[in-house]
Amino acid sequence: MAHVEKSIEVQRPVDQVYAQWTQFEEFPEFMENVDEVRQLDDKHLEWKAKVAGIERRWKAEIVDQKPNKVIAWRSISGDQNDGKVEFQPIDGRTMVKLVVDYEPPAGIVGEAGDTLMQATPKSVENDLKRFKEFIEMPGTPTGKWSGEIESGHVKK
Repeated sequence: MAHVEKSIEVQRPVDQVYAQWTQFEEFPEFMENVDEVRQLDDKHLEWKAKVAGIERRWKAEIVDQKPNKVIAWRSISGDQNDGKVEFQPIDGRTMVKLVVDYEPPAGIVGEAGDTLMQATPKSVENDLKRFKEFIEMPGTPTGKWSGEIESGHVKK
């Protein structure tokens, strides 16, 4: 399993950055390989992406979510993809730290698998840069979800 950690500072307050990140269906706007994210309910997402040119699908469950602090998930079907994003306020700005653990898709071996393992940290870094550009554009976040999830249970 591969592990990637990347951070970026965003020139927006933590509540705006967090609010935008909770708009999962807009991830294709800034995540290069993500074609579609469907939010099935408060804690389940269905993803469609292209990995090494191959369409991949998986479902993820949000297992921990605290407004303006953290969102953590784990895949429950399809490709293995677990991680968390943390939000740290810094004088009106926000440090966004993204941690992803993933298993390259079965069947991608040899040189293609090696390339994927090396490319993913750069992809995560580029996705964070595009998120920064997206959220720093004039205007306000496109939505907000302020519920909380703890140990896989939704709290309203």
